[in-house]
Amino acid sequence: MATRALLRDADRQPIDDAVVLFFPAPKSATGEDVVELHVHGSRAVLVSLFASLSSIKNVRPAEPGEFTRRAFENGKLDLTEAEGLDDLIHADTDRQRRQALRQLKGLLGDRVRDWRARIIEAAALVEAGIDFSDEGDVPAELLAPALEKIKTLLAEISELLASQGRSERLRDGLVVAITGPPNVGKSTLMNQLARREVAIVSPHAGTTRDVIEVQLDLDGYPVTVIDTAGIRETEDPVEQEGVRRARARAAEADVVLWLTDDEPAEIPCHGSAPVWRVRNKIDLGRSVSDVAQFRISAVRGDGISELVGALVAFACDYFGAGETGLIGRERQRRLLEETARSLRRSLDVVGQGEELVAEELRRAAFALGRLLGRVDVEDILDVIFREFCIGK
Repeated sequence: MATRALLRDADRQPIDDAVVLFFPAPKSATGEDVVELHVHGSRAVLVSLFASLSSIKNVRPAEPGEFTRRAFENGKLDLTEAEGLDDLIHADTDRQRRQALRQLKGLLGDRVRDWRARIIEAAALVEAGIDFSDEGDVPAELLAPALEKIKTLLAEISELLASQGRSERLRDGLVVAITGPPNVGKSTLMNQLARREVAIVSPHAGTTRDVIEVQLDLDGYPVTVIDTAGIRETEDPVEQEGVRRARARAAEADVVLWLTDDEPAEIPCHGSAPVWRVRNKIDLGRSVSDVAQFRISAVRGDGISELVGALVAFACDYFGAGETGLIGRERQRRLLEETARSLRRSLDVVGQGEELVAEELRRAAFALGRLLGRVDVEDILDVIFREFCIGK
């Protein structure tokens, strides 16, 4: 019910002309009686309103994530949906928003609840066989359909895990490091990609001495581009530290752009990330033996669109989720993998006794229960909900 009301403080002085919404339990977002005050958002109104509310006995500001945690504890959300809400609040790109919305709609949670119910059905058949082990053919008659259920479940979970690629990394985004010798245009390329001046450009070598980062939205994919110090041997201790940081950040990147204005003799080791050779300053018309994958002019913008297109294609292949990504966090992937391992072991130990099969099925159901947040998750609840905004 929506009501227009004049809000007053304890001294009957008016605070604001507001709209008050009352949501009676259990049909509110948290399952409790909830009141929303829709007020004008000036600082003076909010300060007066919060002061008046805080003066009421047993009323206090909500902790970060408290409303969502109450919704979870009252059965309005499972843990995957709560995580989806957190991801939606913090989404920076359209693809992050769409993936978070799928989580919030409960698409993963619905599948997990179905899988858990079917695992429990299979476990019931196996345990019934144990209970009737002295009835001749009864155990075999019960075990066969249970094994069929387990095989089907294992195939479905394995298919989901295989199809998701690195979809949970979409929350953090792709990391692209721009490296190379000094004074080859790394900062200019950084500014081109960001479409604004985020790095100082100078003709003097060694201008960039620290790692500069900028977050970009490339066709909906979140990308962090890192501009690093020019990699060379130097006696300057400050520049030495910049080179050390440059090598460290490049080793952690998902893609390394090795930038040069000439053919590089040797590319330093950058860990396991793919290294793309990018030749800059093609506008100068230098004649070199060109082995670069990309030829650009960071000053004029030549070849930048092709480089960005390649990064978008790499991100699409890297995340691999398309519009069907259901796994949003590493925690979810880990518990699904644990479930699959238990199901696989339950098939492997069939010949060793139904009791072992039943135990592995119990572990599989327990892992899915943890994924939903319905069993033994107190150790992770505080970690998840403290990431929320105040009042959510």
